[in-house]
Amino acid sequence: METLSQARCFGGTQGTYRHAAKETGCDMTFSVYQPPQAQAGKVPVLYYLSGLTCTEENFTVKAGAQRVAAELGLMLVAPDTSPRGLDLPGEDDSYDFGSGAGFYVDATQSPWSTNYRMYSYVTRELPDLIESTFAADPQRRGVFGHSMGGHGALVVALRNPDRYRSVSAFAPIANPIDCPWGQKAFTGYLGDDRSTWKQYDATELIREHGWQGSILVDQGEADGFLEEQLKPERLRNACADKGVDLQLRMQEGYDHSYFFIASFVEDHLRHHAAALTR
Repeated sequence: METLSQARCFGGTQGTYRHAAKETGCDMTFSVYQPPQAQAGKVPVLYYLSGLTCTEENFTVKAGAQRVAAELGLMLVAPDTSPRGLDLPGEDDSYDFGSGAGFYVDATQSPWSTNYRMYSYVTRELPDLIESTFAADPQRRGVFGHSMGGHGALVVALRNPDRYRSVSAFAPIANPIDCPWGQKAFTGYLGDDRSTWKQYDATELIREHGWQGSILVDQGEADGFLEEQLKPERLRNACADKGVDLQLRMQEGYDHSYFFIASFVEDHLRHHAAALTR
């Protein structure tokens, strides 16, 4: 693992790192905020998954999460959103497929299946690296994210309730099998058999498995992607049917940007801390 940068931040350390990832077959970058409490022992770790076109830098620089993470003693980890620099055909042709758009799935279709394995990367390889290198407690993991990353966070938690104690999302793609972003990504990465798509759809996973804890979702009412792409009402209805505690907060006047995320990130950190620090 290579250290790209480190800086003192609210008594802790904000760093960016790079390593050779087996799941993606390329170098992957990620950021880690180590709170002051990590100097004394293991702390809860909260993984953040970013949205389309983003890297690990967006959340690290724009969300303003470090101050509250330092107060609560939460380690924050933000990976990149896809493999990079593979020169696959079509990899850089559009913003919503290929580079910056891994969708947190393990691709099964050529040529993506060898490298586009972001689900396995964020659920296994990256946590193994974090927990062997930093003072992260493997028994106290949470996950959250935004848009494509909100989809990823929900899927990761719902499929691995033994590995994640808490989950939340900002403007998640809640029912990707029934929206243009999800249909494009799933067709390209997973093929035409829609039965294989359900394992990466939060609404479908709730209907099949439920969730024992509370889920926090913030959604801006002025989000331009709300009706066509995000469909939070699908997730709300599935949770109601399964008796899952979903806090879906529709935020008047807020859009899809990091100004929206920065406005409510403290609530999300406290939501996770309630589950991870008890």
